Amino acid sequence: MARVEEDGAYANRALAAALDRAPAMSPADRGLATELVYGVLRRRARLDRALEAVADRGLAALPPSARTTLQVGAYQLLFLDRVPGYAAVNDAVEAMKRAHGPRLGGLANALLRRVSERGEPPLPNAEHEPAAFLEEACGWPGWLARLTLRELGAPAAVALGAASGTSAPVALRANRLAPAPADATAPTGAVGITREVLAERLIAERPGAILTPSDVAPDALLARGLDAPARTRAFTDGAFAIEDVGAQIVAELCGAAPGERILDACAGLGGKTAHLAALAGNQAAIEALDLSAAKLRQAEEQWARLGVRGVRARTADLTKAFPPDTQPYDRVLLDAPCSGLGVLRRHPEVLLRRSEADLALLAATGRRMLNVVSTVVTPGGLLTYAVYTFDRVESEDVVQSFIAAHPEFTVEPPSGGGDSYASAVPWDRLTAPGDGVRLWPDRDDADAFFAVRLRRRR
Repeated sequence: MARVEEDGAYANRALAAALDRAPAMSPADRGLATELVYGVLRRRARLDRALEAVADRGLAALPPSARTTLQVGAYQLLFLDRVPGYAAVNDAVEAMKRAHGPRLGGLANALLRRVSERGEPPLPNAEHEPAAFLEEACGWPGWLARLTLRELGAPAAVALGAASGTSAPVALRANRLAPAPADATAPTGAVGITREVLAERLIAERPGAILTPSDVAPDALLARGLDAPARTRAFTDGAFAIEDVGAQIVAELCGAAPGERILDACAGLGGKTAHLAALAGNQAAIEALDLSAAKLRQAEEQWARLGVRGVRARTADLTKAFPPDTQPYDRVLLDAPCSGLGVLRRHPEVLLRRSEADLALLAATGRRMLNVVSTVVTPGGLLTYAVYTFDRVESEDVVQSFIAAHPEFTVEPPSGGGDSYASAVPWDRLTAPGDGVRLWPDRDDADAFFAVRLRRRR
């Protein structure tokens, strides 16, 4: 947590690196470490509030690492039933003594014992004080609470805030490019690995895992209690990718068909590129672009594991024009850089790093990239724009501005449209006003995101 708060590291990467350095750690201990890291990051505001309530002089003068030790202890006392209260206090006190000496060890003992006795101070009433609830219970900065209340209204904002502070399942995508075992039970006519077959394989490897089919993404399983999925035989064999439900829906909205030229304009680690290849049965010519060569190298490793073919990767700056001789694409997917406010369940550290000013700057980047990639969409072709956020500034406002400047593009309502598996997506449930698509953690058990499909006129 120190790396996250002080060095700006992402929690998932910092935690994975720490766990890799402790290969002998049991699955139970790995699970507890993960719960503590993400639990403290999600509940920082409530933990500080509970600690401040029992501190005579406040905690502002404490070193950040000492404050983190208190937060970990308070989290175990208030939110984690599986750790006895006396053990949580003793562990925190000993950790504080080792790092900061006996004086702060005594302070930790006194504060945490008071927290254990008094519990958490009452929270603001969500119905009558929604802004205070979002700030004090959910830990949202005031600007974000006000923006969300203004755009969504109190009931939806409170539901989003509460859901964003919960633990997210690990979303898996069954790889349709991987051959299914000959004796597997699968729906009639299914091709490759289905999520039913994948669930059977994973339960055989990890009997304690809980795997639930997603209500919205046809190839998705929501996994809980599946420790280190990347260490399973099924993962090594290419039976699945780890890909959020929102990312899967973005690929479904973009669609893919055999024989098409497709551009994944911000490919990143290549998850959606691999999904598009699966939708086309490895029969499309896909180009994956990203500014980071390191990400593309990791993407190529993932494509090899998943059996993806027909993809060419190269670095590109999408704020600059394509060469004039670029051959147009039938489909273009732009998963634009954004604030990441939609991924708070998986990356609660986003709240530490974003400000309201960031939204306008990122929206300007999104508009610029849309302008650039729109030039390589063939007449009659499709352009899909997606961002992992719930604010209008980076989503609907960007699209409206783009269409006003590019009347040759129109919004196309999401539908099956003949694409491989798109008809299995409940588009009626996901379609928002204006024919964009939105997912919500409280409704869909997915990251909050916005996406829209645009058709270039012939």
